[in-house]
Amino acid sequence: MRYLSQERARFLLVVAGRIVPAIAGMEAEGVSRFFGIIDAALGDRPAPVRRQLGAFLGLIRWLPVLRWGASFDRIGARRQDRFLRWLQRTRLRLLRQGFWALKTIVFMGYYGQPELWPLFGYEPRQDGNEALHA
Repeated sequence: MRYLSQERARFLLVVAGRIVPAIAGMEAEGVSRFFGIIDAALGDRPAPVRRQLGAFLGLIRWLPVLRWGASFDRIGARRQDRFLRWLQRTRLRLLRQGFWALKTIVFMGYYGQPELWPLFGYEPRQDGNEALHA
């Protein structure tokens, strides 16, 4: 990846596997496509936005220390899910917005893979407007 360090990319994969469980079981090709989509999206964003993503991943990694005495990747699946639910619902607007931005990036990297579309029943059509009579 060009826009995330290897360490942050590995950590993103851990978090992504909690957001979309199928990501945790992806083979190397799928992981490569996942990161390719995310890297392309980050390339379209200004440098400050990319830094914010890196900083937010750092927050996700270390905030659980305050509650459970261990980093996100060391607290176990139930606590990880609990922590992510808290981020999603917190009254702290910046944390909530950061989580939704991260979730969007994860969804983009996973669901944006054309090779996986048949698994979801997604069949894009070039004549979509004709089918809608638009």
